[in-house]
This record gives sequence, C-alpha cells and structure tokens, in this order.
Amino acid sequence: MKSSAAGLAPLLLPALPAGAGPLMPESHNWDFSYQNYHEDGDRILVESYYLRGGAAFSDGTAVRFQYLNDAISGASPTGALPGGTQPYYANIDDVREGILGAVAHPFGDHLLEIEYSRSEEDDYISNGLALSDTIELNQKNTALAFGFNFLDDTVEVPLLGNRDKNSYDFFTGVSQVIDKNTVVSANLTLGYGEGYLNDPYKVVQRSEVQTVPDGSGGTIDVPVTNVYRENRPDSRFRQVLQLEGRHYFEPAMGALDATLRLSHDDYGVFSQTVQLEWRQEAGEIFEIVPFFRYYNQNEADFFVRSLDGLPVGTPMNDPDGSGVNYSADYRLSSLDAVSGGLRLYCHINDHFTVSAAYERYVMGGTGGASGRSQDEAYPSADIWTFGVSADF
Repeated sequence: MKSSAAGLAPLLLPALPAGAGPLMPESHNWDFSYQNYHEDGDRILVESYYLRGGAAFSDGTAVRFQYLNDAISGASPTGALPGGTQPYYANIDDVREGILGAVAHPFGDHLLEIEYSRSEEDDYISNGLALSDTIELNQKNTALAFGFNFLDDTVEVPLLGNRDKNSYDFFTGVSQVIDKNTVVSANLTLGYGEGYLNDPYKVVQRSEVQTVPDGSGGTIDVPVTNVYRENRPDSRFRQVLQLEGRHYFEPAMGALDATLRLSHDDYGVFSQTVQLEWRQEAGEIFEIVPFFRYYNQNEADFFVRSLDGLPVGTPMNDPDGSGVNYSADYRLSSLDAVSGGLRLYCHINDHFTVSAAYERYVMGGTGGASGRSQDEAYPSADIWTFGVSADF
C-alpha cells in the first residue's frame, strides 16, 4: 500500500537558521537540511532531505527555491478496529519529491511575489500557484500582507483511478514594530477545498451477517466484519487565525517568540495551537533554542469508530461525499499533541552556520470513547534535524 506523505509536511519542514530574514542586496543564501522522523515501535520512518536557496539583486528583485525528497516506510492504521478480522495496519512505502520557486520584486511600497510549487508521489500529484503583496507603511514599522494560494491535486485511488481535488486559500496579515525589541503580527486565512477529499487508504468497518450454504441444501447466517471506504464531504471551508509576538530581552540576551493559532472548519473541527520558543545567545557563536508546542482538537462531526448502528444503507464503492458522511481516521478524532525539544546553532563565521535539533512528539486521544480512536492509533515519535547554511 502506498500513502500520501503530504499530511506530514508541516511537521517535517525544518526551521530556517535563527535570525534568517530578508536577503540583503547582492546576497545569496543556501541551506541544506536532513531530518529523521521515527515513530515508536518502528511504525513509521520518514527520511527527508531539503535544499533551499535564494538570491537578491540590487534592483530589489529576489528569487528563492526549495527542493525536497521524503522517503516514507512503515505501517499506518487503516481505520479498522484492532483485534478483529480486518487488518488494523497497512504497509506504507513511498517517495515524495517536491520543488518550489518564487520571484519577488518591489513596486514602490509594495513587494509582489509569485510562487510555483509541485509535489509528486507514486499516487499523488500536486501543483500550486501563489500570489502575494506586502505593503510597508509608517516608515516601514507596519507591514500589510495579502495573498492567494491555489492547489490543483490529482489523487490515484486504488482500483478506481484518478480523482481531482482543488484548494483555494485567501490570506491577509499585519505586522507591527512596537519598539526596537518587540514585533507583533496577526494573520487570517480562509481556505476552501473541493473534490475528492477522502483518504483513499482509510476504511470504516461494519458488523454484518452473511448468508452461506450449510452443506445440506439450506443456509445459515454467519456474522462477518466488512470494511468500506470512508465518505468525507466533498468540500471543506476552514478559517485560521494566527497571533504572534516576539520580544528581545536585552539583559538576558535572549528572545521569546510566542504563537497562538486557532482553526475552525465546517467538518466541525476546532483546534488550538500554542507554541513558545526561546532564542538564547551563548557566547559569540552559539545559539540555543528550546521550544514547546501544544495542539488540541475536537472530533469531526462525522468521525465514527465503525458503521454499526449508522443509517447508511449499502456503503458506496466509490464514495463521492453525498449521503451520510463517515470516517474512522484518527486524525479526525478528538486528540491532542505535545512536542518539545532543543535546537542548537553554531555561527562559524559571518557566512556559515551549522545546526542540530531534537524534538519529541506525542499524540493521544481525548474525550469520550465515541469521539476518539483506540490508543494504538496515535503516534509518538523522535525527530532529529541537521543542517548547514551559507550566506554570501
């Protein structure tokens, strides 16, 4: 079984070196990172390689690019209940390659950027286009940003062929310099997805009765457990608000970065994320960055453990989002996740920086039994990241 690794992308994207910001005129930046995501019990292993670069020119034009390669292997919960006749885990083996390129150019107080991205797996192809405009006001102490993202995805569904999925994101934000040591920002994103929004590898089980010959000319009813493809709605509207504040404490020679993220969608999922990060100077060349993140969400309106008792009739072989919706995907259950770790940076000189990071990630179900998956479904993982960057 193959499976899209796209859902892991936010977790696996390594952070840029501390202090990374807009490129100075006639400068170039290169960054290479390796990351190892290893779930407990050897359930999932993801090895990721990232190569990023950028260049700025004297007329204000800037270009940037990123190449990524993810190799994922292991096993993932199918949605069937553990201990039954249907397989609880399914094997995963896939490679994802992705590219991103962007060009930005200033026009007066505006900085316009266009970005193209493409990600490809054996069973998933995604093409993206993004446009954004950043306006500097108030002697460059205030920045307003607006933008639009579009994703055109093709999903290969086993035995059923290709399905299309489109996503549209509109975002706006404001960043304000409060004083020489403090910056605050707020960003709002409205996203809409339509098309095939199911995970083609997730199923939901149902207890049924099958009539079979009894060997003497009659029949008997035999209890069986069958599985069916999940049926999510064919559209999803979400709203995301992110608030962030950064303050540099001069006596401590360190900076605190605090982020609050609130997200809601018409699946009925409301989530909250709190992230804290402390950047501490340690001597002339070292920087230590401990960080902590907490995430919580309630279950989707259509999350179920099984179809037992649900008035769905005969489930469709090719669910299209119509009728009764249902999914046993643990990622749509009531859950929370905690992660924390440490990043270390060594600024060898004005041009080279090396980095290393460790993060411990733990997810678990919350709430009542009907709104959460079994404990076996939720992953815990160790994440190691190593990188080197160069600025000229």
